[in-house]
Amino acid sequence: MDFSFTRNIWTFFLVAVLFSLVQPSPANLTTIRDTAIEMIHVGLIIDSHSWVGKNVDSCISMAISEFYGRNSHYRTKLVVHARDSEGDPLLVLSHALVLLESVKLHAIIVAENSAGLKILAELGSRVEIPIISLFAAGPVLSFSEYPCLIQIGADEVSRAEGIATIVEAFGWRSVALIYEDNDSARQILPNVITSLDETGVRLAQHIALSASLTDEEIIQQLKMLMHLGTSVYVVHTSPILASRLFSNAKRLEMMSQGYAWITTDMITNFMNSMDPSVMESMQGVVGFKPHIPASKELRNFAIRWRIRNLNEDQNLQEMELNVYGIWTYDMVQVLATAAECVMARHPDIMRQENKLNINFTTIRSSQSGSVLIEEILQSRFKGVSRGFQLTSGRLIPKEFEIVNVFKGERIMGYWNPENGITSITKEENHTKTNSTSCNKLESVIWPGGTMNIPKGWNLHGKKLRIGVPVNPGFSELISVIRDPQTNKITVDGFCAEVFREAIKSLDYEVQFEFLPYANASGQLAGTYDDLIQEVYHKNYDAVVGDVTIMARRFPYVDFTLPYTDLDIGVAVPKINNNAWIFLRPLSCDLWIATAAFFIFTGIVVWFIERPINNEFQGSPWEQIGMIFWYSFSTLVFAHKENLLSNLSKFVVIIWVLVVLIITSSYTATLASMLTVQQIRLSSREDYIGYQSLVPGTIISNIKIENPRRMQFPSPEAYADALRKGSKNGGVSAIIDEIPYLKLFLAKYPSDYTVIKSKATSGGFGFVFPKGSPLVQDMSSAIVRLREEEKLQMLENKWLNNDESIFINQDSRSNPSRLNLHSFGGLFLVTGLSSTSALLLCLYQKRRAMTICNFKFYLSCTIGSVNTLLPKFRDILGHLTKTFK
Repeated sequence: MDFSFTRNIWTFFLVAVLFSLVQPSPANLTTIRDTAIEMIHVGLIIDSHSWVGKNVDSCISMAISEFYGRNSHYRTKLVVHARDSEGDPLLVLSHALVLLESVKLHAIIVAENSAGLKILAELGSRVEIPIISLFAAGPVLSFSEYPCLIQIGADEVSRAEGIATIVEAFGWRSVALIYEDNDSARQILPNVITSLDETGVRLAQHIALSASLTDEEIIQQLKMLMHLGTSVYVVHTSPILASRLFSNAKRLEMMSQGYAWITTDMITNFMNSMDPSVMESMQGVVGFKPHIPASKELRNFAIRWRIRNLNEDQNLQEMELNVYGIWTYDMVQVLATAAECVMARHPDIMRQENKLNINFTTIRSSQSGSVLIEEILQSRFKGVSRGFQLTSGRLIPKEFEIVNVFKGERIMGYWNPENGITSITKEENHTKTNSTSCNKLESVIWPGGTMNIPKGWNLHGKKLRIGVPVNPGFSELISVIRDPQTNKITVDGFCAEVFREAIKSLDYEVQFEFLPYANASGQLAGTYDDLIQEVYHKNYDAVVGDVTIMARRFPYVDFTLPYTDLDIGVAVPKINNNAWIFLRPLSCDLWIATAAFFIFTGIVVWFIERPINNEFQGSPWEQIGMIFWYSFSTLVFAHKENLLSNLSKFVVIIWVLVVLIITSSYTATLASMLTVQQIRLSSREDYIGYQSLVPGTIISNIKIENPRRMQFPSPEAYADALRKGSKNGGVSAIIDEIPYLKLFLAKYPSDYTVIKSKATSGGFGFVFPKGSPLVQDMSSAIVRLREEEKLQMLENKWLNNDESIFINQDSRSNPSRLNLHSFGGLFLVTGLSSTSALLLCLYQKRRAMTICNFKFYLSCTIGSVNTLLPKFRDILGHLTKTFK
C-alpha cells in the first residue's frame, strides 16, 4: 500500500517537471508568434459544373500547391474557401455575404459572374477587399468608380471588333448572331451591332438560345436561319451548348460548302477539350481566342497540369489547358506574392482580427484589404502567360489568335485592335494599321472541305418572286402577256432581258419567277412606290422593270447599279422651214454692222492699192464695183486680186479672221434653228407633258418656271399632244427619261427631236430587299454586260440607240439670235487695224508729195469721194429698208 502511494507521488512529480519544460516562457511567446504562418483567407465562388469553373478550380489548387512548394519559407499562405454558385447570380452574392461574415476574408475570387458583378464590386469597395472577377462578360466597369475590382479576361468590345474585322476581311455583307440566353453571353449583342454598323455589315438576325432547349427546338431555330438567306453565323455560347448546336447543324447539312461559322473565345478556348464527335461536326469553323506566346514555362506547366489532373481529378481528364487556366494560375501567384509583401511591410495590419459584421446599414472596412489591393495593382509578373500586368485594374488580351478547325486546330493569323489582322510570320505587321485584308491569313478550309470563300448567303433552292410592273404604253421596256387559254404569263422587254442575261452570267444558279403587279383587270395595281413597298414587306423578293433609282426609296430597298442612261430629255417638234429663216441667226444691228464693215474694209483696201495697183483703177463705176467685189468676196474667200501694199495685206488678214468667226457662228446658229424650235416653257400659256409613271422630282430637276403639266401614258399620246401644241389642248414639249424618249423617237424619227437636259435621274435599276447579297453580284453582272457590249446590243435590239438624234443642250437655253454685242470686240479690232492702216498710208503719201501735189491729190480724192457718196447713200438706204 505504501509502495503504491510512493509510486504515485513520483509519477506526479515527473509529469509536473515535463510540463514545465514544454511550457513556453513569456519572453519566448513573441518569437513563436513571429514565426507562425499567417493564413490569407480567400473566397472562391464558381459554378463547379461549368467548364470554366472546373478549369479555374484545378488551376487555383495547383498554383497554391506549387507556389508554396517553391516558397516554403513564406510567412503567409492562401487558404481558399470554395463555394458553388450553380450558375445563379443570387447565390454568388449570398455566398459572398456569408463568407465575409463568417471568415476573415482578404479577397474574393468569382468566375463567370456578370449579372452580380456590379453589386460585388460595390460590396468590395465598402469593405475594401479585392474582388477578383475572372472571365465575366459584360461592360467594363470603371476602375475609378470601383477601385477594389480587378477584372481578368477579354471584354465584349474587343470580341465584337474582332468579329466585325473578320467579316469585313472576307467581304461578307450580312451575318446572323447566335448567343446563349444568359447574362454572360447576352452582353455581346449591342457591341456586335455597333461594330458591324461601323464596317457597313448588316446584322440580318440575332437568336438567343437557352441551355434548356431540346435538340428539336435547336433544329427549329437553325431551320429558321437557313431560310434567312445569310450563311455566315457568329456563335457566342458556352462550350456545352455549342457542342449541341454544331451537332444539330451538321444534321441539317449546315456544315457543308457555302456556309461560314465564326466562334468567339467562349467556345474556341475549349475546342481541344470537346468530344471528338463534336469536333468532327465543327470542321471548317473559324474562331478567336486570346494569344499566349509559346514558351518553355508554358509547355512545362501544361505537362504538370495534365499529369496532376489525370491522377487526381477524373472530371478533368478529357479537358485541355486553356487561357482561362493560365490566367488563373498567374493571378493566384500574384495574389500570394502580394500577400507576402504586405505581411513583410505591415505585419500588424495583416494580423488584425477583422471578422466583419455584415448588414446593409453598417459595413466595417478591412484595413489589410486596401493595402493588398495596392500591392496587387503594382505587381509586375511575367508568369506563364509571359506578361501579367494590370492596367487600371484590368488584364485583357493584347492579341487574339484566328484559328481554323480542320482535323485539329491551326492558327491562321492574329488580330489586335491597333494593327488589325497580322500574319503568322509577324512580317509587315506594323507597316499598315487597322488591316482588314484576309490576304495576311493562311488559307482557310471552310465547311465542306473547300478553300473557296463562302459568298455569305445561300438561297437554299428558293425560287425568287420577281414583281413586274404592268406598263402597256412602253411594252418595249417591260411587257406582260397572259395567254387566255393556258393562263401562262410571258414577261419580255428590255428590262426583263437584261435581268435574264445578268442572272445567266452569275457563277451560281438562281431560280426565279415573274409575278405581274396587276389588279383583276390587268392594270397596274398601284404606283411604283407601292410596288417597292411590296419588296419592303417581303411580298416580293425583287422587282424588274422600268423602276427609277431614287434617294427617297433607299430607306426601304436596295438598288443595283443602273443599266440605262441617267439623262433626262425634252422632246420637241422640229421647226417648219420658211423662206427668210436664213436671216434669223443674226440680229438686225449685227447685219447692218457687218455690211458696213465689209464696205469700210473694201474702201480702205481700195484707197491703199489704187495709186499703185492697176487692178483697182478704172472708171468710177468700175472702182465702186471693185470695192464691193473685193470686200464681199472675202466672205467665201474668193478674192483673187493681188495686193501690193503690206498695209492692205495686214488689213485683209485681220478682216478674213473676223469673217471666219462670224460665218462659223452664223452656220452653227442656223443649224440649231433648223433643228430645234425655240421653246419658251416658262410661259404660263405653255404646257409640258410627261409619262404618268415619271416621278415629279424628275420634272422638278429641269427647273422650269411655272410648268403646266399634262400626263400621257404612251408614245402615241406624246405625238398627238405635241402635234396639237399648247394652244390647242396639247403640249409644247415632253419631259421624260431617255429610255422612254428613245422609244418615242424610234416611232416618230422625222417629226421630233430630243434635247438632253443637264439634269439627270438615277437610271433604271433592279430592286432587292435591304441587305440582299444579290445586289452586289447583280451590279457586277451589269458592269460585265456593259464591258462585253452585250448591254449595248440589247439597247440596239429594243430601243432606238441612235445618239445622233439627241442634242446635248439644256432645255432652258434654246438657240437665240446673235447680236452686235456678241461680236463688239471683233469689230473693234478690225476697225482699229483698218483705220490705223489708212492713217499710216496718208502719212506716207504726205511725206512723199510736195505741198502742191498733196493739195492736188487731196482735191482729186475729195472729188472722187463726193462722186461716190450719193451712190453709197442709195445702197445703204435700200439695205436698211430690206432688213426692217
